Amino acid sequence: MSARIGAISESATLAVDAKAKALKAAGRPVIGFGAGEPDFPTPDYIVDAAAAACRDPKYHRYTPAGGLPELKKAIAEKTLRDSGYEVDPSQILVTNGGKQAIYEAFAAILDPGDEVIVPAPYWTTYPESIRLAGGVPVEVVADETTGYRVSVEQLEAARTEKTKVVLFVSPSNPTGSVYTEAETEAIGRWAVEHGLWVLTDEIYEHLVYGDAVSVSLPALLPELREKCIVVNGVAKTYAMTGWRVGWIVGPKDVIKAATNLQSHATSNVANVSQVAALAAVSGDLDAVAEMRRAFDRRRQTMVKMLSEIDGVVCPTPEGAFYAYPSVKGLLGKEIRGKRPQSSVELAELILEEAEVAVVPGEAFGTPGYLRLSYALGDEDLVEGVSRIQKLLAEARD
Repeated sequence: MSARIGAISESATLAVDAKAKALKAAGRPVIGFGAGEPDFPTPDYIVDAAAAACRDPKYHRYTPAGGLPELKKAIAEKTLRDSGYEVDPSQILVTNGGKQAIYEAFAAILDPGDEVIVPAPYWTTYPESIRLAGGVPVEVVADETTGYRVSVEQLEAARTEKTKVVLFVSPSNPTGSVYTEAETEAIGRWAVEHGLWVLTDEIYEHLVYGDAVSVSLPALLPELREKCIVVNGVAKTYAMTGWRVGWIVGPKDVIKAATNLQSHATSNVANVSQVAALAAVSGDLDAVAEMRRAFDRRRQTMVKMLSEIDGVVCPTPEGAFYAYPSVKGLLGKEIRGKRPQSSVELAELILEEAEVAVVPGEAFGTPGYLRLSYALGDEDLVEGVSRIQKLLAEARD
């Protein structure tokens, strides 16, 4: 096995989800907070568009590797509508989900040894994609005291002569943090000042709550656009995780290079999925608003219940659909005859004793935390967190 592939870690979130599903299949009443996957079905009008595409022979053939022209045009219009960022369809590449978009974006701009500043806690795929593309992830850690948001000062301390890219994610997976417009602008101006590329992941752009606002960096700072790549997709906004459609927006030469890569790796995204995505991004946001109201309700319920547990500190997430509580206050305490010393061990104990699946913070670069998705039904959410409450109430010194 090659050293490059042998060094890749399994996706921790998918591994937890798979284990939870396996236990459920074996008859155990496991509740899974692992996967970031809306429990809603894909809206009917999107499914109907896909069903019609199945019957249309023109979608039974190869199409351009970079994406259906009508979808790229619609993504450009959606980007202007939602972000205030005007782009040409030639600046867009349609990919097989957000993960392919992230890898191909990094592959297009990184040379071996180039450093990428990665704020942590981070989504598990970011550092692996950077390494696969030949780059070196450099972690900058934020914690609950700053709402999991890094500062320009922290970024500057991590910058070296090898730094080429800074990763910017708002709203964030796994923490749900959302940077203010002022914070976003400050990071963007710092990147411009030092001639850095920025890769910004906007896949949770519509899932913000309360007074939080999702701001698009290239819309805010036009001077950044020639060195900015935006990653997005339909998975989270439209409950389309299984349809596998994402995209990259960026400078034309980068998009051309990434399209060349995709032409050899996977060719075009499945046409039926592209037609479904076309219906999604061309439609209104009514279904999205309905899902967001449900997520907001669940968010408040989860934070309230987690905060009632002694030893748990749970900041209120402002975006996405995750809570990221600190459980450092529980580590080393006795719970049903065991003393978990890490959040990995605590997550294992919760699964074994409470039959609830959560993802430990080690998966996101910050031990001592747990990630729980609130993108599941209200009843399961309350039942699952109640089980955790009951188990962790037994913690003793």
